[in-house]
Amino acid sequence: MSEIAVRDDAVIRQSGRALLVSIHGAQRALKLYPMENVAVQRALDEMLGTAVSLCRLEGVIEIGLAGDFIFINQTRLRLGLDNFAAFSGFVSLMKSCGVGLLRIEDGITRSECQTFLSILGGLPTDLDPEERLELLQQRMQQADIVRLAVAPAGEISGDAAAEGDEGLERAKRTYAHGVAVARDVVHGVRMGRMPSTRRLKRAIQTIVDQVMENELSITGLTTLREYDEYTFTHSVNVCIFAVALGKRLGFDRLQLYDLGLAALLHDIGKARLDQALLNKNSALDEHEWRTMQSHPWMGTLTLFKMREGEELPYRAILAAHEHHMKVDLSGYPRPVRPRRLGIFTRLISVADGYDAATTRRVYQNVPWEADAVLRDMWFNPGRGYDPTLVKALINLLGIYPVGTCVILDTFEVAIVAGPSPDPEQLDRPLVRLVVDGSGARIAPPGELVDLSIPAADGAFRRTIVKVTSAERYGLVVGDYFI
Repeated sequence: MSEIAVRDDAVIRQSGRALLVSIHGAQRALKLYPMENVAVQRALDEMLGTAVSLCRLEGVIEIGLAGDFIFINQTRLRLGLDNFAAFSGFVSLMKSCGVGLLRIEDGITRSECQTFLSILGGLPTDLDPEERLELLQQRMQQADIVRLAVAPAGEISGDAAAEGDEGLERAKRTYAHGVAVARDVVHGVRMGRMPSTRRLKRAIQTIVDQVMENELSITGLTTLREYDEYTFTHSVNVCIFAVALGKRLGFDRLQLYDLGLAALLHDIGKARLDQALLNKNSALDEHEWRTMQSHPWMGTLTLFKMREGEELPYRAILAAHEHHMKVDLSGYPRPVRPRRLGIFTRLISVADGYDAATTRRVYQNVPWEADAVLRDMWFNPGRGYDPTLVKALINLLGIYPVGTCVILDTFEVAIVAGPSPDPEQLDRPLVRLVVDGSGARIAPPGELVDLSIPAADGAFRRTIVKVTSAERYGLVVGDYFI
């Protein structure tokens, strides 16, 4: 782990301990005194102030329990004698209510803190933890608490969880945190605030670490292309694909950190465009298209301004400026003199083009199938991608990329879960069976099958016949990766 990450973990631990102490103090004050008491009001102010400060640092706070351990955004808190009562009190309270995860989002209000603690303290004591949790969630919903959420203890992996499940849980948290950071960056730029590169770098480090540890688990999550969250999930997906490609090309960890940061910020210029233009569901007129084409230049200006006060790789600015130029320089903006696009730009351009084409957009209700996108990127030079990097992307994703819905010769329907473990059999990926031969739906996550493993007689039990649309079968691809 880098020196920056170690230092940031120390800050998270310190702020996290302060938050738990303030929650414990506010909960005790509400238990001892009426709501209008000065001690209660002071305790609530302290809880809100601590939560707001930590949200500004991290964007989203997730307090998780794993056994008797407490984690703040994947950073484990250390127990000391000075905070033993607060820690043990918090753990006991959460366990008694069946809560394994408490999520606090940026923008939390004093009213939400007060109402949440009041509901928590007023739950019946004669119910078991599962029943108390269900009642707690119902009352929070009725009270319109939107920036606080609770989840069951079973959703937090403990030591007894399988290694594969732990990897998926870590990947899901990494992906969700990346989307939250991307959302905060875009909203901040729209409001005229410059985002903190410190928070961005922490998110990138986590994504890079996840790609290095388990590439398949994190790339599978790029199927979670939320229609309403396209701006943010697209940035994270491009980051993941670019980092995974960089890893395949032999980039070291520090280079991957810089590449991931550049990828996450490649479309930052769109934050300065009118949202009505970005969300228009019909063809753009000439003026609108010229405005859209200004986003690389807007991104350049934004990142130069960020670079004034924070350390930001120059290649991130170049990538934001160049990612639509195309390798033959026929794209936009047109350069004033001959140039060769940097490797970061070419990598990000390939990742950007693939994710954009395979995603449903306001003006593209039916996205291209992933295999068709790869064929077009490879055979159509007019797209302007570096052919060597397109080939690297095909090798990364396989002939049938993750999330592709396929029909097998057994009349089963499957969703591709990963490339074939055998590099000589790219047409036989890992798949999750989602519809059996009789047409019955198989519940998520489906049955994982390796199509490259033959039966005892040497013949393959299943073979892909053709690619199909998941929507045709009423399937949501992302359901099989979460």
